[in-house]
Amino acid sequence: MPINDSTSSADPIRVLVAWRPDSRGTESLEFAAWLGRTTPIVVRVATTFLRPWPSTSLSKLGGKYSKWHRKEALACDTKVRKALRNAGLPEEQWDEDVSVFSDGTSESVLLTQAAADFGADLMVLGSKAAAPKGRFLAGSTADALLHSSPQPLALAPRAVKLSKRGVTRVNFAYLTGDPEESTQSLYFAASLAQRWQLPLRVLAFSPGGIADDPVNDQLDLAADLTVEWREHSMALLDRAKDSVLDRYPELNMTTDIGSGAGWSGAVESLKWKKGDLICLGSAPPGPIERVFIGSTATDFLGHVQVPVLIHPVRQG
Repeated sequence: MPINDSTSSADPIRVLVAWRPDSRGTESLEFAAWLGRTTPIVVRVATTFLRPWPSTSLSKLGGKYSKWHRKEALACDTKVRKALRNAGLPEEQWDEDVSVFSDGTSESVLLTQAAADFGADLMVLGSKAAAPKGRFLAGSTADALLHSSPQPLALAPRAVKLSKRGVTRVNFAYLTGDPEESTQSLYFAASLAQRWQLPLRVLAFSPGGIADDPVNDQLDLAADLTVEWREHSMALLDRAKDSVLDRYPELNMTTDIGSGAGWSGAVESLKWKKGDLICLGSAPPGPIERVFIGSTATDFLGHVQVPVLIHPVRQG
């Protein structure tokens, strides 16, 4: 089962990488190369330019606009090819049109259209340059796509260290309050692990708060809530393991619980590898399959130090 359910598992994953030659980082390109060491892929890089002039002015520019567009597209093509080589992505994994350039008034709209034109199974986004090393911070475009993209999204933390062997373990994180909403995404993560012949780790998190001292500490409410939460999480993980192994009996699957002070403490309480990939389920607001993450996932993303793949849940 590939990234896109409509694609045959024998087909390469079509990966659209959002990247600008003037970017300070190349994490999105490095993610593509990392994924390419794991599974067959075809990569196209989309560069966007937000033009300051309205569409009605383009006709007045005439041939000047067309000349400028061709010049920018050629310059991007040269820089994209060089950057892909530096990232270690072999040319046999490049699309025939490996670099596309588009301009408009909304970067998220341009990237969504570029993904549709390419028939992308996955769109890769890099972090905002202001993020700490190893962390992902969404800029305005990434934030818009996290709430509107029809394609699954891969998020590459800034200056993240990746395994030279590609993805070595698939992780799935329960973040929603209703585990039933996450079932599709859990099976999606399991199918990736099965396809790539990798272990699967299923995680539950407690970002703190339930263990704060109550107003009346004699009630010892915090300790009771902590025990109840842990028992609930362990039962959830047991059910998840049984369910996944019913479908994929040969899968190497483990479960774990991360708890600590805030999301930072909860995430850092677990051991992570350079080959880890985390899968999250999205919660679409309507009948159309698309990415839509809530505040819990947004908070979580700011503390994860490995790449993330967000899987849109099908409705109905």
